[in-house]
Amino acid sequence: MNFNTDKPIYLQIADVISDRILSGELKGGDRIPSVREYGADIGVNPNTMMRSYEKLTADGIIFNKRGIGYFVADDARDTVLAAQRKEFLEKDVPAILQRMRLLGLDSTIFEGK
Repeated sequence: MNFNTDKPIYLQIADVISDRILSGELKGGDRIPSVREYGADIGVNPNTMMRSYEKLTADGIIFNKRGIGYFVADDARDTVLAAQRKEFLEKDVPAILQRMRLLGLDSTIFEGK
């Protein structure tokens, strides 16, 4: 896995897992690899993986069955979708609109004019 320097690694890992849920690759009830297993697969310290899993757990996206492992929550896709839509509307759209204003563009570019 390639990481960028603009965002903490544990958040990038959480994003990858969330994207896998959105794409349908991971579904509610699916077991995900252990912290050590996943960390070894992508070359990340288990402590970093644990931070990712803790964030996803706090967000209600995954849950831990003690002694068995981590699983995708049944409503994980809806939770991820709502969070990513909110972030897109609050962060990305305003940045896009600001950039359009700076470049002298308006909504007519979407009309093929």
